[in-house]
Amino acid sequence: MGKRFELIVFDWDGTLMDSAGAIVACIQAAAIDMGMAPPSEMRARHVIGLGLHEALRHVLPELAEDKHGELADRYRHHYLAQDHEVRLFAGAEAMVRELAVGSFRLAVATGKSRKGLDRAMASSGLGDCFHASRCADECHSKPHPQMLDELMNELGVAPEATLMIGDTTHDLQMARNAGVDSLAVTYGAHEHGDLKVLGPLHCADSVADLAAWLRRNA
Repeated sequence: MGKRFELIVFDWDGTLMDSAGAIVACIQAAAIDMGMAPPSEMRARHVIGLGLHEALRHVLPELAEDKHGELADRYRHHYLAQDHEVRLFAGAEAMVRELAVGSFRLAVATGKSRKGLDRAMASSGLGDCFHASRCADECHSKPHPQMLDELMNELGVAPEATLMIGDTTHDLQMARNAGVDSLAVTYGAHEHGDLKVLGPLHCADSVADLAAWLRRNA
């Protein structure tokens, strides 16, 4: 089978890196620091993938606007204290490196900040595998299509030759908004049923499942 896609775009947290649980815990800890009841795990998981300020605004809508910066600072404090312990999902590095030598163009579209993604790429050792990336402090937050639009323009790839891979409805809706196909992973932040209704080509239940689908179909 000939190559179907030229550009494969990955979300980072919950798709390549096993960080969803840490993000939830840090959102909850930041809320407690602000003297507020922590959001439920489900509510905190729902905003993973959005830009930080938008995520915190959604998860704690009752917080006064002038307190959002302080809340974001408390989140960063907790996340930076433990992000050296967060690791890639088992098999993710091998999968990305296999794709990188297979003539695909690889990119990242993430809700992380540029500083956060650069730190994560350095710690994971995968920085040399990606041709481009976009972060939430450089573009509109997901599900706005700007990240994908800019990546496709930069790398000269058409929407029909682009695949977005992510673990949240924000990722899949962004793909829809940009007119590109999507692939869902169900081992991250959002539930299988919520992802499936957005029409991904496949819902992968593990990194091994994802890698196998890409070998057969990408």
